[in-house]
Amino acid sequence: MDIKILSVVVAGLFAGCWCDCKCSVPRAVDWGTTKFGEAAHLYTIQAGGDLKLVVSDFGGRLVKCFAPDRNGKTADVTLGWNTVGEYETLGFSMGTLIGRFGNRIKDGKFSIDGTEYQLALNETKPAPRHCNLHAGPDGWDTKVWKAEPFKKGHAEKGVVFTLVSPDGDMGFPGTVTAKVTYTVRGNTWRVDYEATTDKPTVINLTHHSYWNMAGEASGNVLKQNLQIFADQYTQTDAGLIPTQNAAVEGTGFDFREMRPIDAKADWMAAQASLACTDNWYDHNFVLNGKMGELHPAATMEDPVSGRRVEVWTTEPCMQMYGAQNMTTDLPAKEAGKTLCQFAGMALETQHYPDSPNRPDFPTTVLRPGETFRSTTEYRFSAK
Repeated sequence: MDIKILSVVVAGLFAGCWCDCKCSVPRAVDWGTTKFGEAAHLYTIQAGGDLKLVVSDFGGRLVKCFAPDRNGKTADVTLGWNTVGEYETLGFSMGTLIGRFGNRIKDGKFSIDGTEYQLALNETKPAPRHCNLHAGPDGWDTKVWKAEPFKKGHAEKGVVFTLVSPDGDMGFPGTVTAKVTYTVRGNTWRVDYEATTDKPTVINLTHHSYWNMAGEASGNVLKQNLQIFADQYTQTDAGLIPTQNAAVEGTGFDFREMRPIDAKADWMAAQASLACTDNWYDHNFVLNGKMGELHPAATMEDPVSGRRVEVWTTEPCMQMYGAQNMTTDLPAKEAGKTLCQFAGMALETQHYPDSPNRPDFPTTVLRPGETFRSTTEYRFSAK
């Protein structure tokens, strides 16, 4: 077969549509095998707009996200890799669903109705970190979810991911059935989370995408603009476990008005208490909106291209992580390029970290007969 013809065929398969006409139901394309021997697949979702997602049933990953600039030129604005093996070995929770419990649980312990549960301690370095992070080393990001593509006319397309997590999975009680629906409509990506259980347990679901609105592997995001709709953030101890909420006013955590991400870098560098996060951002923000109702969490934009994403959520909080631990030996998706420190920004909608041990925080306990529900939308545009 002619090389040019072959490249068109491969591109069509990856796009999920031979003609790239934005009309197809997302369909599975083989994407290799996990270390557990499970087959992983890719699905491309596009519906009536320029936004195009490539997602996987392997951990519900967002692998690529093509969004337009002010001139209509699209770029892939999420960090990631090209192979299943890279996601398994390189870490950073890159682009994945997080469950059963996103963020940290102190000492990996919590109690429900007088029964204590011990989870894996998968974050113990650097000292004094001593916690369970993102549910443990074999979290839902390591699983291949059941995927069911769907289409509602030309206006809406998506994929429904489901997973049954057995009682005792990673130390958590209860058999949990989770359903996460990815929907694209125009230039909006909507994530609807649901979960039920047969025994009291804890649930805190989020998505760990990293954003670079100039395009992945384009450099760091320090001069991109960010706004966070929060008057308070959560202070932590040296182990990154919450201590108390504090006002953002007068601190490096004040993103109430749109500003460059590094505008308060000097303030951050001067705080001895932030050494545990390399004097950068890995903190929970307490959102101003009402929990349970869709409200703005953050807006991130690249002033050069004009690309922006607005994050809306029903969750009470959002974790901001600034990728300060990324290094130049990490590959990028684009051939010949690598990632770098501050290569993207994670904006993780969530409940508070360590909620199971903090009765003063909104509860994350889910009981039989109840359904956990949460929604986050990513609204892409250009200005």
